[in-house]
Amino acid sequence: MAKYVCGACGFEYDEQVGIPERGIAPGTKFEDLPEDFDCPMCGVGKELFEKA
Repeated sequence: MAKYVCGACGFEYDEQVGIPERGIAPGTKFEDLPEDFDCPMCGVGKELFEKA
């Protein structure tokens, strides 16, 4: 499981944890997030996330 960091605000998406409050289950790989996924902190798209 990997972690990805938002290049705009620093929010960290942890594949092991997911974002249950947004319907993203623990264990969801970053590449499996929907194309319209946006950062829950600042709203930018997943293209601005980088692997930590």
